Amino acid sequence: MNRQQKRHPWLAALLLSLSSLTAGSPALAAAPVRIAYVDWSSSVASLNLVCALLREQLDQSCEPVETSARGMWRTVAHGQADVLLSAWLPDTHASYLERYGEDLVDLGPNLEGTRTGLVVPDINVGRQTGGSGARTPTLMPVESIADLADYRDKLGGRIVGIDPEAGIMADTEEAIDTYDLRGFRLTQGSEANMTTALSEAIARKQWIVITGWQPHWMFGRWSLRFLDDPERVYGGTGAIHTMVRQGFAEDNPQAYALLDQFSWTPAEMEQLLVWISQHQDNPYAQAQRWLRTHPQRVKDWLTPTTQED
Repeated sequence: MNRQQKRHPWLAALLLSLSSLTAGSPALAAAPVRIAYVDWSSSVASLNLVCALLREQLDQSCEPVETSARGMWRTVAHGQADVLLSAWLPDTHASYLERYGEDLVDLGPNLEGTRTGLVVPDINVGRQTGGSGARTPTLMPVESIADLADYRDKLGGRIVGIDPEAGIMADTEEAIDTYDLRGFRLTQGSEANMTTALSEAIARKQWIVITGWQPHWMFGRWSLRFLDDPERVYGGTGAIHTMVRQGFAEDNPQAYALLDQFSWTPAEMEQLLVWISQHQDNPYAQAQRWLRTHPQRVKDWLTPTTQED
């Protein structure tokens, strides 16, 4: 077991599952579809869902390639992986698109309606409602990113971030400058570190501000809200695109057709995100479960593949 598999037991389970399914099938073992992903909940969900689709619907194998945000774009552009399912456009990954876009084929959005920005818990002080039935004041009366400057001490001058190469981190550094948040620091870490810090702050009714995005399972678990961004540092709503390497359509037309058709809604992804958050040791099994409960969606994705056969 390599270091990635030790750090993410679910990855070892996915690879074991795929290898057992492909035993005795030379075609599957010969040319797995290599999918570059980042250890973000949305990226893990897309990876496992598409792996399940490829194996169970097209009888093809897949090979997860874990990397960083920049590495995801670079490995596909350089032909070291075939597919990335987590290109956040037009704003979050704009710099990566500019650098690597000419070496990639954009299959368009696989999910529309994304949002990124700074997020705070929308919880109340004490009981949710007072004796008169009126809603009690919120713990954090912060409405806009600009308001954070007034509450630096309450927040410990900290914005809790994620992977330093994630586009939202560069946007947040820009937000600190744009909104003159002197004395604030952006902490780096993983998505898991960020959600753990958020969970602990909510449990203790402590102030916290994080780098957040939708879709994400945390919005289904807690009451959260984005801070207003009047300067549009984080842009507006966007989409997650599927990118493939040059030549992939010729090398694997069946998988290319499926990926070209693959798209889902934020609500559909969030259902899988919640299931995976509840069963973190085996997201592949949750992807299989999702496919079983959405047969029409699967049929829609397979239609062009069926027509071409």
